[in-house]
Amino acid sequence: MAATIARWLIGFGAAGLIAMTAIIAWQVFGRFVLDSSPSWTEQASLILMIWYVMFASAAGVYEGFHIRIALLEERLGERSRGLARAVALVVAIVGIVLLIYGAQLCWAVRGNAVPSLGISRAAAYVPLPIAGLLMTVFAIPRIVRGRVPAEESKA
Repeated sequence: MAATIARWLIGFGAAGLIAMTAIIAWQVFGRFVLDSSPSWTEQASLILMIWYVMFASAAGVYEGFHIRIALLEERLGERSRGLARAVALVVAIVGIVLLIYGAQLCWAVRGNAVPSLGISRAAAYVPLPIAGLLMTVFAIPRIVRGRVPAEESKA
């Protein structure tokens, strides 16, 4: 189940990057060809970026593709499991912080609108608590076992 969610998150991230690229291309076309840049493109691309970066970050916790000190892990060998558990615990704590404070941020800005889009500012920040929850859930197996699920299938 978690692997499926991670794949969906990565797919969403890729689709978001493609959509943001298309929006920015439209903005450049409007500015230099039509001599009239659309007002909504900048805010829309920024909101998309928040969405796909947060969800790809959550998938990165599951997949284990975030930056880590591979040389140290190689030198420590089997003892690196303790280090992996400690790192996963920190990631889980960060996820809980994102969950709590991201939800509070969404609630605090729910009445504010993004002027160029006409949507609630909270729409931009919804991925924070969701990604925080997913990061925490994805970090739990690493805390328990000391490795990511992808490494277990290779071992």
